[in-house]
Amino acid sequence: MNWKFSYAIGFHPWEETDQEFFQSLASLLERDEQDREPPYGRALDIGTGSAIWGIELAKRGWEVTGVDFVDKALDRGRERVKAAGVKMKLVQGDVTRLSEAEVGSGFRLILDTGTFHDFDTEQQQGMARSVDALATEDATVILLCWPRRIRPLIRGVSREEIESAFAGWQITDVEPSFFKLPLPLEWVLRPDEHWYRLRRG
Repeated sequence: MNWKFSYAIGFHPWEETDQEFFQSLASLLERDEQDREPPYGRALDIGTGSAIWGIELAKRGWEVTGVDFVDKALDRGRERVKAAGVKMKLVQGDVTRLSEAEVGSGFRLILDTGTFHDFDTEQQQGMARSVDALATEDATVILLCWPRRIRPLIRGVSREEIESAFAGWQITDVEPSFFKLPLPLEWVLRPDEHWYRLRRG
C-alpha cells in the first residue's frame, strides 16, 4: 500500500469502521484495563494515521503517543485530537526505527491497526525490535492483521511471521475484527482481518 498516495487522494477506507469492529477492539483493551483505574499507563499507536484509534485510547484513560510517517495523515490527526478534546502526542517517524523517532519508552500497550501486515520480513523484524526496546516487561501488543494471500494493495502476514518477528512474545488471543469494506473493495481484497494479542513470553 502506498500510504502517502492514499492520504493524498483521500482514499482511507480503514478509517470508516462500524460498531462491531469497535467492540472487537474494546473487548481486547478491557483485558489490560481490568481491575485497574485510569490512567492505565503509556500507549503507543503505531501507524496512527489520522489518530482515530489513538483518540479512543486516550478517551479510555491511556497516555497516548501516535507515530506515522505520512504528513497529511498526521495533519488530519492533529485536527481530530483537537476536536476530540483529548491529550495525544503525535510524532512523525519510521515505525521500524522507533528509537530514532523519539517517541519515548515505557509503553504498556502497543497498538497497530494495520501497519505490520503490509511490511516485508526485514521491516517486520525492525518494527518488532523497536517495540521490544520501548515496551515494559508487562506490556501487551495488539496487531490487526490480514492473512497472507495473493491480493492487490495489502501483503498480509501469517501467524508464523508474527511469531518469528516477535520472538520474545507469546500470542495469547486471535480474534476476528469484523472489519468490513465497501462491497466492491470487499470482493477484491477479501480482508478477513484478525486481532493478534501478544504478551511478553
